[in-house]
Amino acid sequence: MTNSTHETPAVTVGIDVSDHLTSFCVLDRQGEILEEGKVRTSPEGFARRFSAIEPCRMVMEVGTHSRWASQLLADLGHEVIVANPWKVRLIANSIKKTDRSDAETLARLGRVDPKLLSPVIHRGAEAQADLAIIHARESLVASRRLLINHIRGTVKSFGARVPTCDANAFHKKAPDSIPLELRPALEPLITVIAQLTREIRQADARIEELCSDRYPETRVLQQVQGVGSLISLAYILTIDNPFRFKTSRTVGPYLGLVPRQRESGQRAPQLKISKAGDKYLRKLLVNGAHYILGYRGPDTDLRRWGLAHAGGGKAAKKRAVVGVARRLAVLLHRLWVTGEVYIPLKCEKVAA
Repeated sequence: MTNSTHETPAVTVGIDVSDHLTSFCVLDRQGEILEEGKVRTSPEGFARRFSAIEPCRMVMEVGTHSRWASQLLADLGHEVIVANPWKVRLIANSIKKTDRSDAETLARLGRVDPKLLSPVIHRGAEAQADLAIIHARESLVASRRLLINHIRGTVKSFGARVPTCDANAFHKKAPDSIPLELRPALEPLITVIAQLTREIRQADARIEELCSDRYPETRVLQQVQGVGSLISLAYILTIDNPFRFKTSRTVGPYLGLVPRQRESGQRAPQLKISKAGDKYLRKLLVNGAHYILGYRGPDTDLRRWGLAHAGGGKAAKKRAVVGVARRLAVLLHRLWVTGEVYIPLKCEKVAA
């Protein structure tokens, strides 16, 4: 993706990518529509249609096909802008939202000022493939959780109960608690759970291998107790380039861990967090915050800050967890950029 300029391009193309057919709209310098049409959503279809257009500015939304499509168009010599639709209300909340109208809207916004589209930069193919291992592991864990909950609920309906145990040991402890009449139905599920557990362990081993071989910087992040291989690798692969943030504090808003703002005159209501950015990384950071604030969490500045803000009921505790997750995201970015040694109780060291 090339750098955009403030000059109005001679031709701007808006592209609304769908699974089968992609709509496009071509505008001239004055904003008049030169051409509208559809093309098959495939590398061959894109190459055949858009190679016939002279190098120009092309705008598309981020999505399933945007990584390969943007790379292909850039290889053809076009200036490609990948828009974040969640930050452009004109796209996300449009009353008349069709493929044709979206393509025209993208073209008009890209023609005026690309910054209005909050451009997204895709990570490299290798990093994307490594991140796919983490997301595949999450799918395995979610599938196992669903099956375990189904077995527990079914057994309870027959007056029995599966003993409380770790998910990794469920396939070993559950069979003895299943009533005879339910075994034909549930034993195949336990077999699947055992296989999922083995696959999850293999995924964990691959993640450990990636941390040691390709991403040694994860060890710097793992200085923080509560941050293991999974969180550190997911953080590095999701952020991708730490130097695109001017300060570490901007990582919190990037991951949607700060409250939304809607000021109007003298009114500034307290709103919930924006939940922008990567949902899974935000979930991992919240899990890390729960560990830091839990009974196993070590005595650190993060823990002291969270406990000081956790008093006052469940709502205050939830806000404290989110606050610790936000501070954890900032801390990890700072450690990543500087490579410095983590001091858990920095306030005491400064006082000393």
